[in-house]
Amino acid sequence: MISLFCSILLLVSSVSVAADKVYTSEGQKFTFEVLTQQKDVIWGFDFLNKDQIIFTERGGKLKLFDLKTKAVTEVSGAPKVWSKGQGGLLDVRVHPKDKNKVYLAYSEPVADGSMTAVGFGTVEKNKLVNFKKIFTGVGSNDNSIHFGSRIDFDGKGHIFVSIGDRNDRDRAQSLEFHNGKIIRLKEDGTVPSDNPFLKNKKARPEIWSYGHRNPQGLVYHLEKNELWSSEMGPRGGDELNLITPGTNYGWPVITFGREYYGPKIGEGTAKKGMEQPVVQWTPSISPSAITIYTGSAFPKWKNNIFMANLSGEHLRRLKIDGQKVTAQEELLSDLSLRFRNVRTGPDGFLYISTDDGKIARLK
Repeated sequence: MISLFCSILLLVSSVSVAADKVYTSEGQKFTFEVLTQQKDVIWGFDFLNKDQIIFTERGGKLKLFDLKTKAVTEVSGAPKVWSKGQGGLLDVRVHPKDKNKVYLAYSEPVADGSMTAVGFGTVEKNKLVNFKKIFTGVGSNDNSIHFGSRIDFDGKGHIFVSIGDRNDRDRAQSLEFHNGKIIRLKEDGTVPSDNPFLKNKKARPEIWSYGHRNPQGLVYHLEKNELWSSEMGPRGGDELNLITPGTNYGWPVITFGREYYGPKIGEGTAKKGMEQPVVQWTPSISPSAITIYTGSAFPKWKNNIFMANLSGEHLRRLKIDGQKVTAQEELLSDLSLRFRNVRTGPDGFLYISTDDGKIARLK
């Protein structure tokens, strides 16, 4: 009993210390407030409304967090997932207009292992009903790494989904597989008529871009009609990319990274016909989710990109001028947390999730 009391006291104390510390960025002061502490990786989250956050635990559970009562409730009806290594229940996104309609990205169990899949359903009280799978990638295997996988909307009836190479590198360059791709679908899962490879009979029609390793960040800038992605390299060579249709981003032919045991990968860092990253990071910081800040609580952050980093253990702010990064700032590195997701909340604050089960906000 004493040991349990001490553990609770330590948790409360650590949360209070984090919440009380005042940080400064661009002359703006903010605090890091932990809203809830769970036991699993909180991979994805989004806002059903101003008072409810829906979030995924990588182990396979879909849950609701009430910002007013602080209650956490499991949502039944989530699809069965292949929860191994980096696989499991991954991103969750709320439809921008139909707020009870949610999209999920997850590693679907198949005969030879798993592959990234996408589906949607409707949240009714504490249930996900009428769930419909709309996509399963071609290129499954039993590797437990590099699934991607983020979802974003373009406001024009389409969704984008990022898919990792599943550690099957050569498939990232092949249009016959979905490994190492960003795909574009209509919101109902059908293929848009203007996708770049639709007329290529040897290509998967959903493909929007290719040559990616493990793109865990994806955000569509609605004001500028731009799609941005963050991508994990191997030992070095993490990337921020501006995604354009039909473009080859090089992996594994070109990369600034190396094998974990030292040797170079591919043919160098550049090759004709392959796109360069907007910025790359060596050593690695392991970028996961990215968002474009659109709130009003921190006006000097407007339209900045925020990037959640895993091994780098910080939240990175990037100032963008046109299509170039002009400045970078590391935030929250003193907390030693693996930041998994980041999103602007409806209240204008910035929300974050971590691999040790936290949902927090900057306010």
